[in-house]
Amino acid sequence: MDKESGKLGYAVVGLGIGRAHMEAAAKSTRAELLAVCDLRDDRLAAAAKKYPSLRLYREFDELIKCPDIDVISICLPSAMHAEFAVRAMEAGKHVLIEKPIDITVEAAKKIEEARIRTGRVAGVVHQNRYNVPMGPMKKAVEDGRLGRLILGCFAVKWYREQSYFDGSWHGTWDMDGGGSLMNQAVHTVDLMQWLMGDADEISTVMGVCNHDIETEDLTVSTVKFKSGAVASFISTTCAYPGVSTDIQLYGTKGTIEVDADLIKTWKLTDSDDEDAEEEEMIEKYSGNGRAETRDPSILTGHRAVVEDMIGAVLDGHDPRITPTEAMKSVRIVEAAYESARTGRPVKI
Repeated sequence: MDKESGKLGYAVVGLGIGRAHMEAAAKSTRAELLAVCDLRDDRLAAAAKKYPSLRLYREFDELIKCPDIDVISICLPSAMHAEFAVRAMEAGKHVLIEKPIDITVEAAKKIEEARIRTGRVAGVVHQNRYNVPMGPMKKAVEDGRLGRLILGCFAVKWYREQSYFDGSWHGTWDMDGGGSLMNQAVHTVDLMQWLMGDADEISTVMGVCNHDIETEDLTVSTVKFKSGAVASFISTTCAYPGVSTDIQLYGTKGTIEVDADLIKTWKLTDSDDEDAEEEEMIEKYSGNGRAETRDPSILTGHRAVVEDMIGAVLDGHDPRITPTEAMKSVRIVEAAYESARTGRPVKI
């Protein structure tokens, strides 16, 4: 940390999704983006063009030797997350890890063990919790406004061209850990368990329907929760041209439905005026009235996650999403794949 400014030194390894981390760190008033690391010269050149003062590294071992770097975003292929996060923490760095935390719970536990052993801060990226409708939706659940949750419906209906997978680690079991469920839909798996509570059992079918890949491009699951609620969960990268992400909750006292991060239904029986409240919520959190355009202080996406991580280090609190919390979605995905392979329900 710079003693004069009080800012953290920030670095990013992996300039795929890591570009979003780079941009977020560069905008922070509490950190200074100092360095990036990648094996591809074109990515390093692009970063240097935008931020000429950046230090560029091809070797991670050289990056973690830098004493002025406090936090490193780990944005490598999913199966590399635990290895590089542990190496960074053992070198004295705090880490922010892209989703999923890793491709197995066993690997994720190594991150938590290193966090405890080193005393470093470790956070995980599930930025969709910061999507504007998620705050009021979560609060309505916590305040009991939906009553007892009965049903959830979650559907990630995206599309990927074959070129997305060709020559890539995407769509491979050893590096991606899965397909549409582990990669594209794991954010929504996180939202499902965050909103509905601990999952108990899952039944899944999966298939490869429209891509030449090792892993699946379609899953359909039924999830039972310890609360007694149930949910359906669909993930696909075959829904041309990429349709939406639906999140729907139904309880004994109301319904909330979100489509592509926009509230479309808000009906709660305890409202003094159901129609007026729904109109207000849709106007505030949908279309041109979305809160992030009306109030620039509301941070979303990677900007929110990076700022949360910086605050955790400087202010001495846990990141919003810890390794233990991030393991929950990986545990659900692992169980879903086991169910699909065995043809039977699997306890989570």
